[in-house]
Amino acid sequence: MISFFQHAATNIEHFILLYGAAALFVVIYFESFGVPLPGESALIAASLLATRGDLSLEHVFLAAFLGAVLGDSTGFLIGHFGGRRLLERFGPLIKLTPERLARVEKLAQHRGFVMVLTARFVVVLRQLNGLVAGSVGMPWHHFLAANAIGAALWAGLWTLGPYYFADLFRRFL
Repeated sequence: MISFFQHAATNIEHFILLYGAAALFVVIYFESFGVPLPGESALIAASLLATRGDLSLEHVFLAAFLGAVLGDSTGFLIGHFGGRRLLERFGPLIKLTPERLARVEKLAQHRGFVMVLTARFVVVLRQLNGLVAGSVGMPWHHFLAANAIGAALWAGLWTLGPYYFADLFRRFL
């Protein structure tokens, strides 16, 4: 199993090295609306490639930010136009009763901004964030603001953190 992940990480780095920030954008875009892709790992790999001068740090940040915002927005639209019906129909299969769905809706109405902003930093929630927000009827303008702020913070953390800390660790090695 570990060799699978090592192989996948090598492929991500190769993919990003070959296609640049555009590849990072694609990975993060699709991950952000539910496709199980290693967006955070790809971002860290791209940031480390930027330390070697293989990629522009600015392009890495911009690709991550735009991929995250547009991907979550796509998820929101999917959830908005069809997610509610799917939750009502198949929710009981995953123990999402009408009562629990009502609680999620109420929580999204009162705490939706914070939910969207912070979900970006939690692996599974990052992938489902937009879908859920759209499905429970969160207002678009609230979602977009929280999505953009969360994406900027997330992209900044995982672009600048590895970039600057990699240099710090090299000094000690």
